[in-house]
Amino acid sequence: MVAFNSQRQKFPLTIAVLALATLAACSKPVEKSPDIRPVRAMLLAASDVAIDAEFAGEVRARVESRLGFRVGGKIVARKVDVGTLVKKGQVLMQLDPQDLQLSQAQALAGLRAAETNRDLAKAELQRYQELRSKNFVSAAVLDAKDAAFKGAQANVDAAQAAYRGQSNQAGYAALVADIDGVVTAVDAEVGQVVAAGTPVVRVARQGEKEVVIGLPEDKVDSLRRVADVQVRLWADPQRTVAGKIREISPIADAATRTYTAKVSIPDTLADAKLGMTAVVLFNSKTASPQIKVPLTALFYEKSATSVWLVERNAVRLVPVSVGAAVGNEIVLNSGVKAGQTVVTAGVHLLKPGQQVKILGQDAPAASASTPAAAVAGSGK
Repeated sequence: MVAFNSQRQKFPLTIAVLALATLAACSKPVEKSPDIRPVRAMLLAASDVAIDAEFAGEVRARVESRLGFRVGGKIVARKVDVGTLVKKGQVLMQLDPQDLQLSQAQALAGLRAAETNRDLAKAELQRYQELRSKNFVSAAVLDAKDAAFKGAQANVDAAQAAYRGQSNQAGYAALVADIDGVVTAVDAEVGQVVAAGTPVVRVARQGEKEVVIGLPEDKVDSLRRVADVQVRLWADPQRTVAGKIREISPIADAATRTYTAKVSIPDTLADAKLGMTAVVLFNSKTASPQIKVPLTALFYEKSATSVWLVERNAVRLVPVSVGAAVGNEIVLNSGVKAGQTVVTAGVHLLKPGQQVKILGQDAPAASASTPAAAVAGSGK
């Protein structure tokens, strides 16, 4: 009975030892997977295009006048709407002319009074000239009458100037177009009281047009020197015409932080209507092809500039010679050639010979075969 109990105690121990031996026989040492770093890269290409940029803008008139009354008053009539074609001299708006007409009448009355006084002074001068010829009055009396006549004549001249001025003021009650064009905006309505010079109507001159665009800060200087400028309408993308930079603002826009540029377009682009969307293309070529990479592709170490080349899913550090900067890109004068692949992001996290995976591409074949071989080996 004692021997039987001792065998029952040894049986579970034997089973545990056999289980551990079985697990040890089946297990294999875990192989360490290679460190594959994801990066962004680009394929190098040589090009003679130094600048190739396009910007969307709006078609505007070469000359757009903001018209306002030359006198203040209350608007009583509006003769045009937005989009109305107007001719030079056509009435656009009308002020209440009553006060201006009263001022004109007052000036006319002053002129009449001055003329009456002048005529009286002239008659007295003539009478005293006859008396002086007969030596009935002294020369001093005659001089006084002559001075009185000249003063009366000066008052007439002043009254005439005042009357002409008030007549002009009365005429300013009607706002007329000074050019042939189209009304682009109306900034005041009937019943509104406006001050002298306040813009109430905008009229764009018919004829020459231009495209207004905004240039970013990092490209305004380089685009300023570009001579090949092309313009195409969004409504007619198949047709492109030559443009010319007419003006670039010296001050950046406070809201967009871009520099306003105006590009003239020829009259042959008759389909260009005010307010249309247009695209301005800038093209500039170099004397020889160049290789450009983003600034993020450069790796600086010990006063040397290098780039990481991707070869067979691994990276290699190559020193390069850099040239001029073009916006956010840099020209590489030597060290690389077209057709090679250069890392553009993550350059400070790499080491020579490290395997990489280019983002946007499938995993490298070599790295995929290693786990497959491990799985196959585990089944033996």
